[in-house]
Amino acid sequence: MKKNWKNFLHYYLKTFKDIASNSSILTTLILSVFFYSFFYPTAYKAQHAESLPIVIVDEEQSLVTATIIDEVSKSPNVKIKAVTGNFAEAEMMIKTQQADGILLLPDNLSNSIYRGEVGGVGLYLSGAYFLRTKEIGLGLAQSIEQAIAEHTEKFSHISHFSPALSIHQIPLFNTLSGYGSYVFPAIAPLIIHQTIVLGLSMLIAGYRQNNWRPKKIELFGLFCAILTIGCLGCFYLFGFTFWFYDYPHGGNFWGMLLAVPIFISCVIGLSLVIASFLDMPERAGHLIVFTSIPLFLLSGTAWPHSAMPEWMQYLGDVLPSTQGIQMFIQLNQMGVPTNLIIPKMIYLTMIGSILLIWSYFRLAQPYKK
Repeated sequence: MKKNWKNFLHYYLKTFKDIASNSSILTTLILSVFFYSFFYPTAYKAQHAESLPIVIVDEEQSLVTATIIDEVSKSPNVKIKAVTGNFAEAEMMIKTQQADGILLLPDNLSNSIYRGEVGGVGLYLSGAYFLRTKEIGLGLAQSIEQAIAEHTEKFSHISHFSPALSIHQIPLFNTLSGYGSYVFPAIAPLIIHQTIVLGLSMLIAGYRQNNWRPKKIELFGLFCAILTIGCLGCFYLFGFTFWFYDYPHGGNFWGMLLAVPIFISCVIGLSLVIASFLDMPERAGHLIVFTSIPLFLLSGTAWPHSAMPEWMQYLGDVLPSTQGIQMFIQLNQMGVPTNLIIPKMIYLTMIGSILLIWSYFRLAQPYKK
């Protein structure tokens, strides 16, 4: 028993030494997590699109429209590119991508407001960028509502008209409604997934070139070393990085602690199986190049599964990356109870066990060039 413990500790520490001695593997498996933890969030630091160009078509040119234009100019969401009385001119600016939206103030706007008639302003938005369209719509709606409310107060003694009650959106999980706090929590598990797949595959492929045939205790020592690296990487991203950039986090802390080693173990099993098919370490890089984006898309984060063809839904659900991304969003951001993600944990445990057993039998065979 004591000898087995010494052998395990030897192979455990040897894995770290081998990683540290290879700059490519060290950079991929450990340092890249620190790099991505600042690179990705910095790219989305603004969280919201601001100063988006719009054109205002003012057909009435009255006190009411002047008030609305003044309120719109104060909105950080939009920037007035031009004010014109010609709708065709504004439409041309949209087509030539000089602006992303048109605010039409019709010539009967004042009468509609004073008499409480059905009517109002027109809002035309480019559908090329959905996020930009959303921000323009929100910015204009708030500005117009404020302007009309202020203006109708002056005529409250002669008119019973009042604007409709405001609808206030209160996000439950992404409290800032920011793009960074939406996308990075989903990408974080995939970063860990891909760095382990790439780094561990390079390490094993290098061993295999020297006709490496691991013993059970040796493979277990290597497994525990990579498990340590993967778990620490997850705790760093889910803890420090989420806190540092003020992303929603800590929803179900204990559930996250339980889920991390299960997810990492499954990814290690997948990496070992992949590595057993590689003839050289460089092949792992070829694999990563064309899998990262499809894995993210199939996770259902960028595009909902319900909007995908059925075969893509099944393919996405099979992938450990999909289960991991959805599980950690539920735990970290949504704070769901642990019992709700037990099916995902069981699935990852079963798939991980199958992959680890399969990888051992493949790696134990003589290496064939």
